[in-house]
Amino acid sequence: MALKLLSTVTPLPTSLQCHNPNSTLSKHRFGPRFFAPFLCAPSASTFRHTAFVTARAFRSEAFEEEEISRQVETKELAKQSIWNQIKEIVMFTGPATGLWICGPLMSLIDTAVIGQRSSIQLAALGPATVVCDYMSYVFMFLSIATSNMVATALAKKDKEEVQHHISVLLFIGLSCGIAMLLFSRLFGAAMITAFTGPKNAHIVPAASSYVKIRGLAWPALLVGWVAQSASLGMKDSLGPLKSLAAATVINVIGCILLCTCLGYGIVGAAWATMVSQVVAAYMMIQNLNRKGYNALAFSIPSGKELLTIIGLAAPVFLTLMSKVAFYALLIYFATSMGTVTMAAHQVMVQTYGMCTVWGEPLSQTAQSFMPELIYGVNRSLSKARLLLRSLVTIGAMLGLLLGIVGTSVPWLIPYVFTHDQMVIQEMHKVLIPYFIALAVTPPTHCLEGTLLAGRDLRFISLSMSGCFCVGTIVLWTLNSRFGLLGCWFSLAIFQWARFSIALQRLLSPNGILYSQDSDLYKLRKPRNG
Repeated sequence: MALKLLSTVTPLPTSLQCHNPNSTLSKHRFGPRFFAPFLCAPSASTFRHTAFVTARAFRSEAFEEEEISRQVETKELAKQSIWNQIKEIVMFTGPATGLWICGPLMSLIDTAVIGQRSSIQLAALGPATVVCDYMSYVFMFLSIATSNMVATALAKKDKEEVQHHISVLLFIGLSCGIAMLLFSRLFGAAMITAFTGPKNAHIVPAASSYVKIRGLAWPALLVGWVAQSASLGMKDSLGPLKSLAAATVINVIGCILLCTCLGYGIVGAAWATMVSQVVAAYMMIQNLNRKGYNALAFSIPSGKELLTIIGLAAPVFLTLMSKVAFYALLIYFATSMGTVTMAAHQVMVQTYGMCTVWGEPLSQTAQSFMPELIYGVNRSLSKARLLLRSLVTIGAMLGLLLGIVGTSVPWLIPYVFTHDQMVIQEMHKVLIPYFIALAVTPPTHCLEGTLLAGRDLRFISLSMSGCFCVGTIVLWTLNSRFGLLGCWFSLAIFQWARFSIALQRLLSPNGILYSQDSDLYKLRKPRNG
């Protein structure tokens, strides 16, 4: 098919055609037109053009075959029994899990290496990671918007539209990255000071240095996110996984070399993480280029395109902001309890984050397969409900496993992070709420991913905002009475509230899995004029 496309789209010049039709090669089933470029010694420019068209033809062939394969997989998944669905979901989410692990793993590596050297620098990582890691979650709307728009364009088999969406979102990602780079340079120290307060002024210099160095990677980080999400929208998780795996190895080697061997401490950890993020972005871009797209083409969005993106991204942004703000408040309240408590909280938050990302691929699975069952030509809400049951079953089992493993690490082997006995005692105080909060997180991801797939964006944004407001009051009340233990019980309540509200919405007769009005939750296009 690719060869036929080649001869149809771009016929070879007459000067390149072979004049010996009786030759052995000309009798080959591909014909002389296929071998002409190799037998007749074309010019360099013509050879490059022919090679480009040939590669383009093969990419088009691969693109079409990949799309057919994806559609078949989606339909088959919808028709299978619950246990077969579970098996397929596990196989689908396996590579994607690594994508979510690599990010928190980098911060966890910094925490483990720095914790071996200094409790003060370990405490400084708390507010520093708020500025670097938690603020990056604010831009997760770019990731969700990219996956959604690319997947929609692929469903229409419009490769030009896919490229245009990627170019527009790359421009937005680059613009946001440059803005965040300037923000971290100008206001990073002020934010650190506001978080730590006057009692912890001694950790401000170390935390500020970490933020300024990590801030250099903001443009590459967000551009890499767009490229990664575009690949996920094409249901390719192996390419991005290879990129982040290489970045994690670089971070481990760099962190050990700079922090332990050369003695740079928290500054060395920042440089190692920053370089690894830049390398990951570069590899993400190269992976997208190999698919036949130009990941370095940036397009300024038009007014209508910007409104469409905002319509999709704004509710997601509000949802993520509420979640990030609550986690930031946890660290803010923990910083008022002294260096030892801050260090203990930093370890628990990092291990918690490392565990919770295991549930994110379940959300990605819901966003990839649910739209076909909710809005597709072969719409079947009963199959969508069956798929959700499979996802929640996996999420419940995964949550229990993560709760056990995640609690065992700081309980049984806390020396991986620190040898300070006072810090370890503070860590052990919060193990019960830590388990309660962690166990419910994966099934919550399944439910919220289904709401995102069904475009029930208004509800999920308002519910998350409500959880944040009520959770803040609970956090302030429990923290004032029980200290760090109260903070973690507040987090457990926050997570269970999210789970309960999302479950109730999906089981409602007016919810996206029961409503027969397929236009009710569709994203509305901006009006002309």
